Amino acid sequence: MQKTSARLLSLLSLLQARRDWPGPVLAERLDVSPRTLRRDVDRLRELGYPVRAVKGPDGGYRLDAGTRLPPLLFDDEQAVALAVALRTAAATGAGIEDGAARALATLRQVMPARLRHRIDALQVTSVERSASRPQPQADPGVLMALSATVQAREVLRFDHAPADQAPARPADTATEAAPPPRRVEPHHLVTRGGRWYLVAWDLDREDWRVFRADRVTPRTPTGPRFTPRELPGGDVAAFLTGRFRGSDGSSDWPCRGAAVLHLPASAVSPHASDGTVEELGPDRCRLTTGSWSWASLAAAFCLFDTDVEVVGPPALAEAFARLADRCARATAGDARPR
Repeated sequence: MQKTSARLLSLLSLLQARRDWPGPVLAERLDVSPRTLRRDVDRLRELGYPVRAVKGPDGGYRLDAGTRLPPLLFDDEQAVALAVALRTAAATGAGIEDGAARALATLRQVMPARLRHRIDALQVTSVERSASRPQPQADPGVLMALSATVQAREVLRFDHAPADQAPARPADTATEAAPPPRRVEPHHLVTRGGRWYLVAWDLDREDWRVFRADRVTPRTPTGPRFTPRELPGGDVAAFLTGRFRGSDGSSDWPCRGAAVLHLPASAVSPHASDGTVEELGPDRCRLTTGSWSWASLAAAFCLFDTDVEVVGPPALAEAFARLADRCARATAGDARPR
């Protein structure tokens, strides 16, 4: 039989592994008698672990959530995964860097040497997209509040700051000049590219809206419960991508066209993003892709720095004509709009 301390750790590990354990099964796994098992459960309770007896034909035990966080046990795979997540927390945009660093230090301190070496070998540097415009950080408390309303299906009231302003403090919302709060039915809290977004049905505008979480200041109390609506397309990732592309209710670009490029397909494919490249010969290929406007789509084809033959639609050919005229006037020093 294991010593008491080792047996307690084994018991705790088993209780964390699954929700309910029949008493006889648990005693057999630990190779102890039912009486010893009851004593070990009492010892865990004295240490602060909320182990609850479960009634039933065989009886059993369950590790419940308590009022404080007791020490936890992780297997090697769990410990490494947790450490990697903590080390890369700066890239999440959730504003939890300090807490993650302290949690990682605590976890590393109790890791066996074989795991510390694996974690120390992973060195990650988080680089902002633009040094002149640091990525805005969402407040962890706001994220928790938004997530709570999504889970509870409760109407949310909040103040939404403009793009060039920080979220308003609660005291700021009491002024007469402050606009009325937004009222939405929150459906999804999404993270994308280091930013957090709330996807919600706007009750006043009667349409789906996407709000950046770093501009949101929730108001209390929340409103009544609501019945969830069906998101256009049914997929939140595709819906969010479509909104960023400027489309409405679709994940596709609002403007899509095709052109023949005088380059081999192998040279175009690595830079075609989500476009489709069709080989037409050793030095020609057809690229079909999209963008948020016809002008930007025409410019995207020109980025390949080769001859371009417009396939269609006509709107793309018209955009090329306008772009050519604009570029010709730029070289002549004439910037007057026409």
